[in-house]
Amino acid sequence: MTGLFLRALTLSHFRSHKRAVLGLDGRPVAISGPNGAGKTNILEAVSLLSPGRGLRRATADEIARRPEALGWKVMARLQSLHQLHEVETWAEGGAARQVKIDDKPAPQLALGRIARIIWLVPVMDRLWTEGAEGRRRFLDRMAMSFEPGHGDAVLTYEKAMRERNRLLKDGQSDRHWYHALEAQMARAGGTIQANRTFTLERLAQAQQAGATAFPTADLKILHADGAETGPEGEAALTEAFEAGRGRDLAAGRTLAGPHRADLAARYAAKDVDAKDASTGEQKALLISLVLANARALAEDFGAPPILLLDEVAAHLDANRRAALYDEIC
Repeated sequence: MTGLFLRALTLSHFRSHKRAVLGLDGRPVAISGPNGAGKTNILEAVSLLSPGRGLRRATADEIARRPEALGWKVMARLQSLHQLHEVETWAEGGAARQVKIDDKPAPQLALGRIARIIWLVPVMDRLWTEGAEGRRRFLDRMAMSFEPGHGDAVLTYEKAMRERNRLLKDGQSDRHWYHALEAQMARAGGTIQANRTFTLERLAQAQQAGATAFPTADLKILHADGAETGPEGEAALTEAFEAGRGRDLAAGRTLAGPHRADLAARYAAKDVDAKDASTGEQKALLISLVLANARALAEDFGAPPILLLDEVAAHLDANRRAALYDEIC
């Protein structure tokens, strides 16, 4: 059997699980049990088979079982298209997370090249009503699902921006220092913008092509302070960073760039901004985007992604619950 799925999953000292072993075969999996049984912990363990901090955005130390705090480990046998991979990720007490793929040390970003894992969890229900940071993170996770190297660009951009912000806060005016950092930011920032734009294009295509009961979301990327236009691409960003140094020095931080972008969505059928839609409509739009992401990945990667859903039926009526079940099963 080919495709993308877990054949086995083992947890050691992970959250509430001292040890848990699951044998799997590619069919959909439903996890049930009382509150506190550790259901979401299992989903979180699977999410850590992708780059980043997982569906709870936890630090390595926060994941370790208490009170032992000995560290933790997740081991998985991953069927990825025609290949079978042995994947391990772990952290010892106080240390950073590590990864092995087929018994060889690997960077986290390598996980994104052998698997595509996406999720929808309750904290995301507030995506349309809270700040832009969460929407950028949501967009960047989708972008990374299409282009695993997107994570590298984000890390490079953020590192250079932190260093530039330090210069700004210290009141430094040496243009040579700024030029070097701004060149890194512009190069990585242009890549980030291109990947985000491609992601929105693929989501639009997947929504239009999909036979689904969930509503279509019209998406666009806004620039700083909700502006419709702004610097796009390496050359424009280079110019914007240089031109904005005086304003940035006064503010003590970088005021333009992809880190100030926002994701705007409209409920297409009703022509209503997502933030103004009902709670049920907001959840339906979110599910629609996650499912569109999954359909597009099935085409691009060659197999549907591993899809993690936690309490996904909340705020859905009976018809939409049935439609969701039909689409994922």
